[in-house]
Amino acid sequence: MSRTSSAQPDPRDTLRSGLPDRYLTTDDIAQMFGVPLETVYQWRRKRTGPPGFRVGKHVRYDPAEVRAYVAQLKNVDRVAA
Repeated sequence: MSRTSSAQPDPRDTLRSGLPDRYLTTDDIAQMFGVPLETVYQWRRKRTGPPGFRVGKHVRYDPAEVRAYVAQLKNVDRVAA
């Protein structure tokens, strides 16, 4: 008997197709940006990455704020070029 596992959606596809109906996790952010999880933790400590917030002991990210963060990075690169 084989078990069928439902594949987890790729967070990058979720943001491309529209805002997800849930807040993003630290793992989602690491996958989206293709960086190690420790990098996301460093961004948070240094306040240089997308803004997150705590829900109890868990950190969550609002997809709209992540999009705004990416847009800001793109604008900085365009101005610098």
